[in-house]
Parts: sequence; structure tokens; C-alpha cells
Amino acid sequence: MSVFNSLIDQPQVVQTLKDAVGSANINEDASQVMTNTWLFTGPAGSGRSNAAIAFAAALVCEKGGCSTCNSCISTILGTHADVELIKTQGLSIKIDEVRELITRASWKPSIANYRIVVIEDADRLTDSAANALLKVIEEPGLRTIWLLCAPTLTDVLPTIRSRCRHLALRTPSTKAITKLLIERDQIETKTAEFVARASGGHIGRARSLALDATARQNRENILRLPLMIKDIASAYKAAQFLVDSAKSEAVADAEEKDQNEISKLKEAWGSTGSKMVTGGSKAIKELEKEQKSRSTRMVRDYLDRALLDLATLYRDIMLVQANSTESLINQDLLEEIKQLAALKSPAKTVEQIDAILKTRRNLAQNAAPLLLIEALMCELR
Repeated sequence: MSVFNSLIDQPQVVQTLKDAVGSANINEDASQVMTNTWLFTGPAGSGRSNAAIAFAAALVCEKGGCSTCNSCISTILGTHADVELIKTQGLSIKIDEVRELITRASWKPSIANYRIVVIEDADRLTDSAANALLKVIEEPGLRTIWLLCAPTLTDVLPTIRSRCRHLALRTPSTKAITKLLIERDQIETKTAEFVARASGGHIGRARSLALDATARQNRENILRLPLMIKDIASAYKAAQFLVDSAKSEAVADAEEKDQNEISKLKEAWGSTGSKMVTGGSKAIKELEKEQKSRSTRMVRDYLDRALLDLATLYRDIMLVQANSTESLINQDLLEEIKQLAALKSPAKTVEQIDAILKTRRNLAQNAAPLLLIEALMCELR
């Protein structure tokens, strides 16, 4: 058993990382055996952050990533003393956070051979934060390893990516995801095959759909939206439904977590009843600000996922228009897909797919969600 077993359908990446770990464990001087800064890229769900964390675990493990020792387990859980995992829940990683991180990264390892920093969302670094990070990765400490993760190379500053060793992960195949769900999660074969197709190669999304009937129902509700769009009024109604659904999911996921965070912070500041120790009120306000930013990001993430689901529907429509139904993703909606395919030309379907992808790009640029979705639904009617 190895920590790299969590990487599905990535044989070349796994081999490269194993070779690097082997070289690092043989030699004393880290600067002579491996790059101190790595950049993992790949589409959502490909496992880029899993790859970085597995690599970190292997580097601090005496056996090169056995997955069973304290070093491997604590790294995977995010509690290892020499492995720092940065996973932003907000819209961006700001310069103050990076400065604090740089200070901690300069410390010598306490129990392992290396001090390792994993930044899961390097694409969310602000320009000032990225420039601050650039200064330290230009001349990293001999025992400090930086592992950055981003969707694509272009999501990272050219000056940063030029100083990194790049590893590109690919989208796992439907067959590989199906096999994983059947063997690891004991999912029934038919369900595993369906969610593997529906996930678009996103392992986490496939598992969520397989284990959560509500998630599958929500996805079906989204895919049926184009059927209810008859005019401008119904297009606006569909847009409102989609945005409201995203907000409801975000609130449901965040509400309990937000309350727990505030309760623990009040306890840490010695809150007694309605009174707060000096400085505590400011800390509460800062936390609430972070929680609001996290909620905004969650809404955008849910909408982005919904847009990807809609893109699979129109991809299937295009296949039906080309008289091909063998590789449809949404086989369970075949009759509805045929109905939509008969109402438009293939050229119009392509235009609608482009509109969905454009909306995703604009959503990533922090445009107003409701206005974007309303405009899209008008395109889809």
C-alpha cells in the first residue's frame, strides 16, 4: 500500500514523484537531488491536490510513502508538524496570509528532513501575494519544499511557473473512476457507471453523486431546466431557481460550520455571556468577514458545477443531432434530449454550449451571478 494509490489513472505522474522521493531519500542535500518548487496542474477532480499531499507524505515518511505510519497519516490529515496545507475557503489568498506563511516556511524542520508547504489554490493568489511568494521561491531554503496546485499553467504568474517543475495531471477515464467506486466504495455497477460519466472525470463529484440520492436529484432538476424555458419570463424564472438552489446549498453546508467556528473563537477569547475580552469583538468580525467570503465562493462553485452539468446535456443534444446515442452521458434523459434536439439546429446547439462556457469564465471573474445566469437562460430558450 502506498500514498500514491490515491492517484487514479496518473501512471506517469506517480512514477515521476516516486523517482523524486527515491533520489531525495538517498542524498543528504535536498538542493542537489530535486527541485524545491513544484507546480501541479490539472482539471477539477483530476487529483492535483491529492498528488501534492501524497508527495509531501512520501517526502516526510521514512519508508517513502507507506501510507500507514504516523508521518503519512498526519500529513494526509493535515496535522504533520513540518507539512503546512494552505486551502483557501474564500475568493482569494491575500498578501498578509502569504507573508505569515513565508515566515513559518523559513523555520527548520522539527521531525522530518524537509519543511513542506502545499498551496492547493495557487490560482487564487492576488497579484501582490503572488509577487511576495515569488521572492521566496526564487531562493528557497535548502530544506523547504513548495508544492503549488492550479487548474492550468496560465492561472499562475509566468515568473512563478518558470521557477517550478511542472507536473500535468489528466482527467481520469470513466472506466478508472467506475472501477474505483466499485472496489473502494462498494457502489453498485450500474450506478458507478452512471456517476462516472456524469461527473465529467471529477472523482470527488462522482463519489458524491453515488452516495447521495439528493445530489443526484438536484442534478436532474438542473438538467430539466431547459425544458421549462419557453419565453423570457420562464428564462428569468429558471435563472432565479438555479441561483436560489446554489445559495440554499451553500447555506446548508456552511451554517453549522460557521456557528461552530464562532463558538470556538468566543471560547478561545474567554467569552462569558454577552461580554467579550478586549480584542475578541474584532476577531469575531474578522471571522464573520471570512465566512461571508467563503459563502460567496461556495455559491459560485455550486453554480459552476451546475453549468458543467448543463454543458453535458447540450453535448448529448449535439450527439443526438449527429445520429449518435452510444456515448451519451445522460442516458436516463434520452427522450428529453431528443425533444430538445428536434427544436434547434446543430449550429444553435454549438452556440449554446459556447454561451455556457462563456458564463463559466465570467463567473470566475466575479461577475454578478444572477445577471449572468439570466443572460444565459435567455440564450438557452
